[in-house]
Amino acid sequence: MDKKYINVRNDYNSLKTEQRNPRTTNIDKLTTYEMMKLMNDESRVVYDAVDSQLDEISRAVDVIAESLSAGGHLIYVGAGTSGRLGIVDASECPPTFGTDPRTVRAIIAGGQSAMFRAGEGEEDNEEQGALDLIHDKVRKGDVVVGLSASGGAPYVIGALKKAKELGAIPIGISCNPGSRMHDICDITITPYVGPEVITGSSRLKAGTAQKLVLNMLSTGAMIKTGKVRENLMINVKPSNAKLRMRCIGIVKELGKCDEETAAALIDKYGDIPKALDALEKGTE
Repeated sequence: MDKKYINVRNDYNSLKTEQRNPRTTNIDKLTTYEMMKLMNDESRVVYDAVDSQLDEISRAVDVIAESLSAGGHLIYVGAGTSGRLGIVDASECPPTFGTDPRTVRAIIAGGQSAMFRAGEGEEDNEEQGALDLIHDKVRKGDVVVGLSASGGAPYVIGALKKAKELGAIPIGISCNPGSRMHDICDITITPYVGPEVITGSSRLKAGTAQKLVLNMLSTGAMIKTGKVRENLMINVKPSNAKLRMRCIGIVKELGKCDEETAAALIDKYGDIPKALDALEKGTE
């Protein structure tokens, strides 16, 4: 047997994310309700797992906020489910926080088409992970967050190694403590959720845990860089009817004015901070 496949087999056998769950071995014999109840019960461990990583998550938020404040970028890199989660989080930052699309972005093994059609074989290419990071023009001072449920996807490992070479800050998110990420990353976040309901289906508990961590990283960094006032999104843009009404409500709330005044300011400036500034200066 080829040596590389022996190594893969040995790595696979040691992965906590690939172990069988003794609580779900009869899931195919349950009623639909029992099945759903079991899945929901299993998911309860996710929040405790994330809670155990709050120190590391907090450190990561501070590092990301410092980078963004200095003109750096946040880049998620992943394969399969993990890569898709990175794309979802990155794509939601511009409409939520008014950021430039390049400020928070994502790279997935296999390129954009892998978002809609699984190309799981792409995750085995460590060299391509490094090349994609170069192609994306990642630079010194950026933060690269590698996403891999197992912590060992070669594509992600290659990207994290290259990030370090480029002077970017490598951060890892994995549900497998003690993975290959630990020797590469400055910070490693490892919410251990235990074996999946369906063996190896890391889109389930591991996917949920990764999504929760991503929510915290991006939202925390945006709060710390001034994109939120009180608990309101002051950089959201009035790009459709719903968001226009949200902007009007935020100006009304923070500016202590009536809805008509808030609407006029949003329609004039198209920007919440400018509208609030005009109110404060009495130049509306």
